[in-house]
Amino acid sequence: MRILIAGCGYVGSKLAQQLHDQNHEIFGLRRNTAKLPQGIHPVGADLNDPATLTALPEAIDYVCYAASANGYGAEAYRAAYVTGLQNLLEALKGQSPRHLFFTSSTGVYTQNAGEWVDESSPAAADRPTAQALRDGEDLVHNASIPGTVVRFSGIYGPGRTRLIDQVADGTARLERNGTRYLNHIHRDDCAGVLAHLMTLENPQSLYLATDSKPRTRNAFLTWIAETLGVPTPPFADEDPSNSRPSERGGNRRYRNDRLLESGYTFQYPTYREGYGALIASRAQEPHT
Repeated sequence: MRILIAGCGYVGSKLAQQLHDQNHEIFGLRRNTAKLPQGIHPVGADLNDPATLTALPEAIDYVCYAASANGYGAEAYRAAYVTGLQNLLEALKGQSPRHLFFTSSTGVYTQNAGEWVDESSPAAADRPTAQALRDGEDLVHNASIPGTVVRFSGIYGPGRTRLIDQVADGTARLERNGTRYLNHIHRDDCAGVLAHLMTLENPQSLYLATDSKPRTRNAFLTWIAETLGVPTPPFADEDPSNSRPSERGGNRRYRNDRLLESGYTFQYPTYREGYGALIASRAQEPHT
């Protein structure tokens, strides 16, 4: 198959590598093509500049739109998830890919009392950044190409070890309430999910992609400390001079039943396997 990955960055590059290893012909679109994995056909372009999208590869079978926002504000999100997608769809006119896959986020949900959330749950998108994601999703669902939206929960993996680093250096803090849930998915499973969905004859229009074990933030930080062999983080109000604000995010638990029922098998089914591998890798790194 000939597959175009638009926004071939953290997740897209791993997907490109995986699909290339499966003997597919992969085209990686990004501004800096020097960062593409070996063997990927470079497509040097800017999704926000239509003039750079005039020479896309032809006869594309699948398109994966995996762009990410270059910043945290509404403008950056609209550029990545709305304007960039509009430009790509316009540039693809005249081609007939079998399917379009769009990487979105569980940030479109607003439930905040520990509820279980799945694809049927309301996604109110109460922030401008979340609304940009929903607008991008709508573009996919209304496009002439059949499309699937994949909402990923918090992505972690190589190079994304902030919580491990905070526990290791003693700056992590437990929350006094201690009931807020975290949901994660490893970068390699993000790529694995997208590659898997491309093998389905009729993928559904929406999948929630997250691992199989939501956990409270306090339980997660405590487990990291135990695995690292360092003291459990103190509560935030025990040492006001060093306390850190809580990470942004709601309080909900995501179900991945639809994804599992589609036949996907997680490489890292819970945080224990995924973060455990990162911690083991960290232990092997040379210390200066």
